[in-house]
Amino acid sequence: MTSFPHSLLSGYRSFNSQRLPTEQARYRELSERGQAPEIMVIGCCDSRVSPEVIFDAGPGELFVLRNVANLVPVYAPDGAVHGVSAALEYAVQVLRVKHIVVLGHAQCGGIRAFVDKTEPLSPGDFIGKWMQMFVTAAQGVNQGPQEPIRQFLTRLEQAGVKRSLHNLMTFPCINVLVGRGKLQLHGAYFGVAEGSLSVLDHDSGEFREVTDSFAG
Repeated sequence: MTSFPHSLLSGYRSFNSQRLPTEQARYRELSERGQAPEIMVIGCCDSRVSPEVIFDAGPGELFVLRNVANLVPVYAPDGAVHGVSAALEYAVQVLRVKHIVVLGHAQCGGIRAFVDKTEPLSPGDFIGKWMQMFVTAAQGVNQGPQEPIRQFLTRLEQAGVKRSLHNLMTFPCINVLVGRGKLQLHGAYFGVAEGSLSVLDHDSGEFREVTDSFAG
């Protein structure tokens, strides 16, 4: 027990004494009835971008999947192991979520590594191989002659969200439910420094920042 991170133990004690008493009934209900979230969020592993924190969600409200660069692969029933596809299958077929949100963010390390063509961190080059999924998303997104790198990276990060939404539609169960109006797909983008949130407008293809007057 002494090697367990002290910060986690301290955080748990705070949770146990402050938050848990106010949500104990909710936890008991979730334990007895099981989870039934209506929203799935596909986010990045980045420690600065926690969907539960950003959306101020309580226990049982979000079904969250996180991976490097919040990527969704295309549907591939090839017999291999697919963690993202397994989570999607469970969310859609078992939990019957009504919304899937792909949440991208600023300063994404996975996308920066892709742009910089970073050397493999290990012989397996797991990040490099994972980010190969991003090749299609990056096609046609070129840096302008005078464009700052941060602006270029933002466009790439947002292009990744759009590509993941496109790939979601390659899953037959998702495609059918979207067509029937029983499932909606959404794109969002979080600005780490400002704490800003932008939502993808499917009609214009642009991300619109959420403000007090944002209608959704």
